[in-house]
Amino acid sequence: MFGALQDITQAISILLLGMAVGAGWMCVVAAPNHFYDKLDGQKANTQVRGFLLGGSTPIAGLLLGAAASAILSGAYAAGLVSLVASFGFFSNRWTLAPYKKGEAPPDASRKKSNQRVIAVGLSLAFLLAAVIAAVLALLGI
Repeated sequence: MFGALQDITQAISILLLGMAVGAGWMCVVAAPNHFYDKLDGQKANTQVRGFLLGGSTPIAGLLLGAAASAILSGAYAAGLVSLVASFGFFSNRWTLAPYKKGEAPPDASRKKSNQRVIAVGLSLAFLLAAVIAAVLALLGI
């Protein structure tokens, strides 16, 4: 009975990791390329920031659920890597936080662009961690 439960939770973790990897790919690679092809630089920067900010929390939730399922299935390494990736995507909430009214520095547009670059770079790194977690979950490690 417990063997069947482990198989089910392993399949759920693989499914959630696949969904998180697909959503992360859309947020980090596909959508920004489309935005920069169709819009000017400033509008594309704003769109990418909003897209990353809006998509990072659901992806972090998917990775958190995948981590729980992987740990329940006995794939502890996959669960740990999923937790790290989940925290990484959730950290975009802090990286891309808007300035409070009246507190924006004089070069705020350049700093926002730098924030976007950092958020995309970190998201790519944690997307790779999510892919590694998916492979580990497939192997049951």
